[in-house]
Amino acid sequence: MGLRCLLPSRASGETWTIQEKRESTNCVDSFKVKVVQSYLEGVDWGLGQLREARAELRDVSHAMHKVKLESRKNSEEVTTLETLREVSVNHCQLLAAVSNLPRLYKVRSMVLETERLVESRRLLEAHARLMELERWQDEVLLQLQGPRGSSGTELTSEDEELVRNYFSGVGRLVDALAKELWAVVGSGLTFSSQNPTPFVSAVRIVEREEALDQIFLEERRSTMGHNTPMPLGRPRCWRDRFFKVMEEAVSARFRSVSYLHTQGPGLASHLSALQHCIMGDLSTVRHFLEQCVPAHYRLTRAYLRSCHQFLQTHLGLVSGWELEGGEIFAVLNWVLHIYNSSEMMGEPALVAELDIEDLGPLISQEGLDQLQNKYVQKVRKSVSEWMHKALEVELTDWQRDQEPDIDHEGCYHTSLPTIIAQMLEENARVALMISEALRDQTIQMGLYEMENLLSRFRDAIIEFGKEHRRDPTINSNKFYLHYLLACISNCIILKTSTESLQQQLCSFPSNRYSRIPLGPLAALDRAVRKACRLVMDHLLFELQAHLQELMSRTWLDQGDVTSNMCGVLEHHCELYNRVRQPCRQRLKEECQWLTVVEYVRALMQKRLVCRSNDERNQLAQRMSQDAQQLRDHLQNMEIDGTIGEVNPTALILALADIINVKDPGMIILEISGLVAKYPDINEEHVSVLLDVRGDVPKDVRKSVLDFLEQSAPPLPPGYRPIFTEILVPSSSMQFCLPTAKCT
Repeated sequence: MGLRCLLPSRASGETWTIQEKRESTNCVDSFKVKVVQSYLEGVDWGLGQLREARAELRDVSHAMHKVKLESRKNSEEVTTLETLREVSVNHCQLLAAVSNLPRLYKVRSMVLETERLVESRRLLEAHARLMELERWQDEVLLQLQGPRGSSGTELTSEDEELVRNYFSGVGRLVDALAKELWAVVGSGLTFSSQNPTPFVSAVRIVEREEALDQIFLEERRSTMGHNTPMPLGRPRCWRDRFFKVMEEAVSARFRSVSYLHTQGPGLASHLSALQHCIMGDLSTVRHFLEQCVPAHYRLTRAYLRSCHQFLQTHLGLVSGWELEGGEIFAVLNWVLHIYNSSEMMGEPALVAELDIEDLGPLISQEGLDQLQNKYVQKVRKSVSEWMHKALEVELTDWQRDQEPDIDHEGCYHTSLPTIIAQMLEENARVALMISEALRDQTIQMGLYEMENLLSRFRDAIIEFGKEHRRDPTINSNKFYLHYLLACISNCIILKTSTESLQQQLCSFPSNRYSRIPLGPLAALDRAVRKACRLVMDHLLFELQAHLQELMSRTWLDQGDVTSNMCGVLEHHCELYNRVRQPCRQRLKEECQWLTVVEYVRALMQKRLVCRSNDERNQLAQRMSQDAQQLRDHLQNMEIDGTIGEVNPTALILALADIINVKDPGMIILEISGLVAKYPDINEEHVSVLLDVRGDVPKDVRKSVLDFLEQSAPPLPPGYRPIFTEILVPSSSMQFCLPTAKCT
């Protein structure tokens, strides 16, 4: 039952599948038929087109054959036309020649007339005639050449040469006109202020020529005029030539300004003449020539540029010369200050026209440095020579038989410090007019030379002292001391001048003279010390006779030696008042110091040894009186008693107290007080004091000397040793003869 149901259903399905396959096959076959039919139709159409093309090619071939036949027939006629064309060209040239005959006949006369116009400087009229002649020449050449683009109409070289020769006078006119034109332009700076008409005419001609140059250049750049030849002598570029002529005129005018007298003393005048010439020409350019040219010329700017370039070359040449100091100063001052000042190129109107700094410096920085170094060397040579002469005059003054000059402060002086100070100050002031750097270099050079001078000055002082000491009794120079004091005052003046110069120095030192500023002060100090030493030596020489009488029986009994010494001191101190401070006070203090030292030295020589208490008392009283007398005189002479924490006159009193001690056993107390005040005293000095007393037992002596050996206190700060300068003479030792007995 189930099997039966399934069989019919399977049969109907198979039947349906077969029908679908048949329909699909029929559809594919129908499509193939249509495609093949379409291809066949296209092929048929293509074949039709080919048949039509073949027919047309056949027609063209027949037409070309006919043309070839016709061309062969007309070949003889073409030859006839070529001959006709040549005849036509010749006819055109003859027609051009005939039509230009009136002009050609007038060429020579116009050339002569134009030459006369040029000679009379009627430049505009001459240029108009010249332009007309050039136009005729160009038209003749163009007409002979024929219409542009036509074949066979090119000029032969013979024809062109013929035309050029016929118009050869035109070229000479151009040269003659240019010569006169540039002569007018070159003289514009000189004559334009009087009659600017020729210059204006020249500028108008230049502008006409510049316009013609542009026209011809444009024709050559254009398509139509590409094959057009440029007229002979074009482009003339007369505008460029105009500025070149102006530049040459500027250089010529500058060279004519005292040029023959430039080198030597006339250099400053030459630079001044250059300044006046430049400013005069600038005034002419700005107020006259600028009004005669188009605005785009910017003639003032061009003049400034030409002027600056000439000055760069000219000053570079001048810098290479062997110049003196004054000439170098004139160049530096002109380049660095005058040229850029408001009186010249620094004028606001000119700065607005052209910034000169854009053109570079007149002299390079290296050139300026070389000039400044040359200037310093020249000044140094001059300073050295003047210092040498001043020192020679100074040495001559020392031999005069009169005291030195006295200034308004009552001090001795000579001409030396005034000459040196004024010379260095003047050199510094002049150098500052150039620059601070040059001022510093000049000052340091001057200080270096002053150091050399002071070294020679000190040597001269030493020689002066030697000559006086050879035989001072001859009294060959009774003003020896006076001139020594004048030397000290001179050094003080020079010190003030040196410090003033050093204060003017800028903060940056010169590499070349960096060690100089301290040199002169040290040399001054050495010279002053030497002069003061000689003054003290002279004082000692005059005191020597009185010092020999100290510690003698005559001195002990009469006591007038100290009064004589005070007289000598008073005379010297009066002369010391002729010395400037602080050396005045220093000399007085040294005078007091020397007197006390020599007084104590006389005591240390043991010229006097006390034999009794009365003699010790008398010696102590005499020493106390001398100390008081010296102190009174020194105070009257305005001398402070204290020198370096030490009172010299008090030392005499302290020594007198030791000699006057009644009990020898108490001497150690006095000695300890003396050591406390004068710590540089040693055993030898104390031993001599004990010997002068003549009553000190050996045990007391030993105790005192042991105390000194154990104490030996250090010198306090600011203490000036006094006993160090007093040498104790060695004690004379007894010796025995070989044949005698010692007692």
